[in-house]
Amino acid sequence: MAEPSRKSPEIVKFLDKYTERSRSIRTDVCIGPPFGCGRKATEFRDAISKKEFSISGLCQCCQDLLFGEE
Repeated sequence: MAEPSRKSPEIVKFLDKYTERSRSIRTDVCIGPPFGCGRKATEFRDAISKKEFSISGLCQCCQDLLFGEE
């Protein structure tokens, strides 16, 4: 189970309203559509990708789509 990165309360409120980011990260699930896929998020390419999940709530596949694969 991952822990969401710290953000200001206002930002957390905004992100959770539209993406349920905190819940998704705590339950190891990618944020839901239209921003993510809503699938399980437990396998990451490296530590940086795992850290990105705690920031954005995006699984490895969605990170690859957003940032491009290496």
